[in-house]
Amino acid sequence: ESPMKSRVKLFAVILCVLLVNLWLFSCSEKKKEGKVIVTEKEFTLEKDGKVAFSLDVNGKVKNVGDVDVKNVVVTGRCSACDEVMISGKWFVTQIEKTPQQKDTISYLPKGAEMKYKFKGIAFYYTKAGETPKTNPEGLDVYIESFETAGK
Repeated sequence: ESPMKSRVKLFAVILCVLLVNLWLFSCSEKKKEGKVIVTEKEFTLEKDGKVAFSLDVNGKVKNVGDVDVKNVVVTGRCSACDEVMISGKWFVTQIEKTPQQKDTISYLPKGAEMKYKFKGIAFYYTKAGETPKTNPEGLDVYIESFETAGK
């Protein structure tokens, strides 16, 4: 066989392999993902009685992902709070969140921003009934979970 024919055959095989690879990679679509972030958070002190206070939260979340999302659960934590109720100190009641300690946004389209609100990120108790002077350290609002909507 002449050297010219073997070069043409080699070129044809390489061309076929390249075309098959091009076809395979063009068919595989990049998987679209959801991503939700907290864009605003504001803490509000609520008086729950003569000697008790709670810290409530409201703000906004935004869908910065590639797809619409649903059932977005927003909650928070106070990492610097005690787990025991001591007069004059911020504390948390439990690790497992109650329905009042989270907010669920049923549907959040791609690029949209929506408000959330929940109660009881931290608590304060004092025998004398004086208002706490500052919010506790270590407050965090986060997205607990969400699902991809549609396709």
